[in-house]
Amino acid sequence: MNMPLVLLPGMMCDARLFAPQLAVLARDRDVIVPRLAWSDTIVGLADAVLAEAPRRFALAGLSMGGIVAMEIATRAPERVARLALLDTNPLAEPPEKQALRATQIDKVRAGGLREVMRDEMKPNYLADGPRKAEILDLCMDMALALGSEVFVSQSIALRDRPNQSAALRRLDMPTLILCGRHDTLCPVAWHDLLHDLIPGSRLEIIEDAGHLPSLEAPEQTTAALARWLEDT
Repeated sequence: MNMPLVLLPGMMCDARLFAPQLAVLARDRDVIVPRLAWSDTIVGLADAVLAEAPRRFALAGLSMGGIVAMEIATRAPERVARLALLDTNPLAEPPEKQALRATQIDKVRAGGLREVMRDEMKPNYLADGPRKAEILDLCMDMALALGSEVFVSQSIALRDRPNQSAALRRLDMPTLILCGRHDTLCPVAWHDLLHDLIPGSRLEIIEDAGHLPSLEAPEQTTAALARWLEDT
């Protein structure tokens, strides 16, 4: 059996975010998809993942999952054999985004999870494509399954996250940086920055995808991850 793989999903997503990748990559290795729901800090979420992860593993995260993956890789590099960061952001949250999160938290605490997901979150997720409506329906299903408490705790963790730039410069592991060309939440420029920060990293851009290439362009995303995992 090859090295275990830990996949960390984005905000208000579960293992279904990686269903196309699981169908292929889990054929010859153990794949773990933790639930990022046990803390309202990035450090706490990283600790929870490390507590259940194998002794040494490959680590990939998308969006919020990528932010937690950066924390894990910089705090416990001896356990992470290789790292993949998908559609994510190494920077701290700017004040204007922190203020927006505070408003969203208030709405969700008042019972408005569905409305916040529908009106403020989902419109920013995807590039135009034939499966857009289907993927957005799945995003809503995942969010409602996780529920309001998880939305609030994840929002607080993202609001208060640190800037990882200095720590990323010290990484020394095979690293894939991947994003959708049309990602408006985590644009290509942030991935150019990640590529510059992490020595020896490889940058891949998925055309015709937005923030969720694992679902929008599943074959290309799976192939990129399979190449990254070669010889493990």
